[in-house]
Amino acid sequence: MSKKLIVIGGGAAGCFCAVNAARMNPGLRVTLLEKTGKLLSKVRISGGGRCNCTHACFDITEMSTRYPRGSRFVKKAFHQFFTTDTIHWFEERGVQLKAEPDGRMFPVTDRSDTIVECLLRDVNRYRVDIRMNADVKALNKEDGQFRLLLSDGKTMTADFICIATGGYPKSSMFDWLTATGHTIEPPVPSLFTFNIPGHGITQLMGVAVSSATVKISGSKLEETGPVLITHWGLSGPAVLKLSARAARDLAGKQYTFNIQVNWLPGQHEQSLGTQFYAFRHKMAAQKTGWRNPFNLPHRLWELLLHEAGADPDKRWADLPAKQQHKLISLLTNSVFSVKGKTTFKEEFVTAGGINLQEIDVQTMQSKLVPGLYFAGEIMDVDGVTGGFNFQHAWTSGYIAAGSIAEKSY
Repeated sequence: MSKKLIVIGGGAAGCFCAVNAARMNPGLRVTLLEKTGKLLSKVRISGGGRCNCTHACFDITEMSTRYPRGSRFVKKAFHQFFTTDTIHWFEERGVQLKAEPDGRMFPVTDRSDTIVECLLRDVNRYRVDIRMNADVKALNKEDGQFRLLLSDGKTMTADFICIATGGYPKSSMFDWLTATGHTIEPPVPSLFTFNIPGHGITQLMGVAVSSATVKISGSKLEETGPVLITHWGLSGPAVLKLSARAARDLAGKQYTFNIQVNWLPGQHEQSLGTQFYAFRHKMAAQKTGWRNPFNLPHRLWELLLHEAGADPDKRWADLPAKQQHKLISLLTNSVFSVKGKTTFKEEFVTAGGINLQEIDVQTMQSKLVPGLYFAGEIMDVDGVTGGFNFQHAWTSGYIAAGSIAEKSY
């Protein structure tokens, strides 16, 4: 009798595990369960519909630092399947990936459907059985066989199970897994934007700053990168990465905290004071509102002048010392009161999941329940924005597939 694998979850990690296990052991019967009516839905919408499928980082130690939770775990896992392997895997199937200046990697077509179609071709090629609208409610193991109870009352059995359901936003949703003896790290949101209600900066929605440093007040946590001003506050890569690093801390603060923004990374009040002295001579006759020497977006510069109490019609030579000092302070250390968050839909990620000490990193198999495997975000691993969560999905799915294929012969 051929052995049977059921993969629970039709996202990136689940599909990758299913197709690779079926390919590595053609005698293995593989079934993929998806609780919704769509496969790979997150892959389709990621990266603005282009699918940011990995990151052009080829140093395992450096890559592992991009995971606020699970960095040591992925560092070990990457020795088995890394960025280079992801690129090669897709290339072998006719999908070329390209790197953008910020390191994000996309298919050269700039279409997420290219990745989806590639995976679905392997689903068909290796005869993976797909069951849609199959929501698992309970998982038991009896006499060496796993038994699944679905929401429609049907049951299924398997020799191996790989759980790749993605992250759960509520602890109660893990109950069917804690029933197997596993413990979870409580889930909290990661990758979210900062709401700054009542502040004038929200009037600048759509303004983008190519590089700014955002710091959480009273901590050492900060990120530098592009910042996008929205109608509710601040977003963009620097903010999203910072939200990931501080996910648990900010949940503990109930998303009420202060941030400090340096609109001119690398500059500080003293260095700017020297530059302003030069500006007053070099641009003496020009109006401060018309001449912005830092190449900041014009609307942001106007807001900073307004907050400093500086008249935009005043000449640089006539800028009062008090307003100049305030402007320098705002440029290097604008303080904002954050009250609340907004989920960044495309990159929605949850921090938390199955405790990593209960998973064998070499196989992705449970240390508590033989034959039970995990892949992707269901584990307590999450990365910052930029393709890191997908790389973890490919890596863990591939390692689980390899172990299951070997054990099922």
